[in-house]
Amino acid sequence: MVSRRRITKPGFRNMIISQIPIKLRKTKFWKRVIEEAKESRRKKRVVNLYKINRLTNTGDVVYVVGKVLGIGELSHPVTISAFSFSKTAYLKIKKAGGTILTTEEFAQKYPNGSNVKLIA
Repeated sequence: MVSRRRITKPGFRNMIISQIPIKLRKTKFWKRVIEEAKESRRKKRVVNLYKINRLTNTGDVVYVVGKVLGIGELSHPVTISAFSFSKTAYLKIKKAGGTILTTEEFAQKYPNGSNVKLIA
């Protein structure tokens, strides 16, 4: 039996990379994000809200390398960006007073990734 070895959807990887300005792709933070985007679909990370709630404090800035799911509650506002969000996670983050940024907006606002918690 032949193993199917597909790294990832090229469109997904290219979408993430295209949202990051060229000169920022060389920084340590964005190199890590790009490497995670190249992972196979089976290795993609999913992070639930209860984990974000446990690892962050009020006003923290977070980048999730993967998908944010809506299991659990968020008790404080955070600024968060991720590859994707579930509908329930999106609503719960907004309800807690959090801010959701696209990767492009995140790259403009936090170009070097300093003071950003990377959750993977």
